[in-house]
Amino acid sequence: MTEYDLVLTDVRVVTDERDEARAADIAVRDGKIVEVAPGLDTAGARDVVEGGGKLAFPGVVDAHQHWGIYNPLDEDASVESRACAQGGVTTALTYMRTGQYYLNKGGAYADFFPEVLERTANRAHVDYAYHLAPMSKGHIAEIPDLVREHGVTSFKVFMFYGGHGLHGRSADQSSFLMTPEGERYDYAHFEFVMRGVQEARERFPDIADQISLSLHCETAEIMSAYTQLVEEAGELTGLAAYSASRPPHSEGLAVSIASYLAHETGLPTINLLHLSSRKAVDAAVRMGRAFPHIDFRREVTVGHLLADITTAHGPGGKVNPPLRPREDVEALWEYVLDGTVDWVVSDHACCREEAKFGEPKDDVFLAKSGFGGAEYLLPGMVTEGTRRGLSLGRIAALTAWNPARRYGLPTKGRLAAGFDADIALVDPDHTWTVRAADSESAQEYTPFEGFELTARVTDTFLRGTRVLTDGKVGGEPTGRYLHRPTGR
Repeated sequence: MTEYDLVLTDVRVVTDERDEARAADIAVRDGKIVEVAPGLDTAGARDVVEGGGKLAFPGVVDAHQHWGIYNPLDEDASVESRACAQGGVTTALTYMRTGQYYLNKGGAYADFFPEVLERTANRAHVDYAYHLAPMSKGHIAEIPDLVREHGVTSFKVFMFYGGHGLHGRSADQSSFLMTPEGERYDYAHFEFVMRGVQEARERFPDIADQISLSLHCETAEIMSAYTQLVEEAGELTGLAAYSASRPPHSEGLAVSIASYLAHETGLPTINLLHLSSRKAVDAAVRMGRAFPHIDFRREVTVGHLLADITTAHGPGGKVNPPLRPREDVEALWEYVLDGTVDWVVSDHACCREEAKFGEPKDDVFLAKSGFGGAEYLLPGMVTEGTRRGLSLGRIAALTAWNPARRYGLPTKGRLAAGFDADIALVDPDHTWTVRAADSESAQEYTPFEGFELTARVTDTFLRGTRVLTDGKVGGEPTGRYLHRPTGR
């Protein structure tokens, strides 16, 4: 009788439970880790993989991606999940909504979401789930059914959508959002979304702590005014202009408004997404002190930790909220190091070159917002984090354990018996230069072009199946939709 399906030998196991890695082997059966200990017997194992002393991280739970925003959803599920595996990501939580982009249709989620699931079934190379954005009153009413029938336990509000365009200038938001006639996407709607999510928490008390609302915190009125100021002055160009057009205090103000609405509605599970500046995180910290009964979680992206407005490779680094000056990058690292930040994500949104740039190509206000980056998430965090004194265990918490706990994924995020055998092997002494041409993503450029990283993911395992071998993705897609909360 075969005792194990897989034994991964001679690795240094990294978990959130301790700062440093420990030498051990990892045994897998039926997609689950069954033992982590040194010197495991491999005689009865179906497969033995020699780890060569590499770091074994829990597979990354990338809590912020955007499959299908600029490319067909089924295509992104297939291709961009390959980029995930390349970066050690084994679980992708991707945002989805009705309206323009994504499926380019409105209507009820009862009709919309089954199509989303159908388009991505049997196509992904990593496990995946969806956060959904209630864009209308009807969507708010659907929240309990989405929790019960589809295992969607996380929802989103885009705070700037009601009065500012996705890529910069204001636009006709009613046609963009495809909301019902007479409805507005504004602060009142955000309040009612919060009330709807809180009602779902009360309806499902056993999983209430895993039902949450995430917010993209920027203020439309501030951004519209500053966009006009920046364009009229004509003194700034490129990413510096875009950052100035969406200033950091716009984030801070939106964080403050969102936090008070959470207090007003009694919703305690609030996630503040992709905070990009000192002012944004400072506002989040202040709101945490003001409302200690709200369980705020604070997210930053690897893009905002690695690149700034001068080091990013051209206007391809346009993203919402923007990349910031170097002083904000340093501030974010301070907050990562002192424990203020709860998790780090990629905000992966593949946008091919022909779709990304306008004419002229260097006009940042004509470019679309967002770029891929899942393939650089774990390598970037190990490279830059360890250089700054961030422990390996803390990196595991930021990239796997913390988001898994919040988003209803108790089988994910740790290398220990009973957990899914999602494993990323990292060579911490492999120096390499980022080139878009080497990425599995369909995106032909990257704002990280030319960046030097000193750690590389060599192998990725999804539930014990190797999906990345020596840096190459292979095999048929085995990723599953995760109906949350997942069971142990």
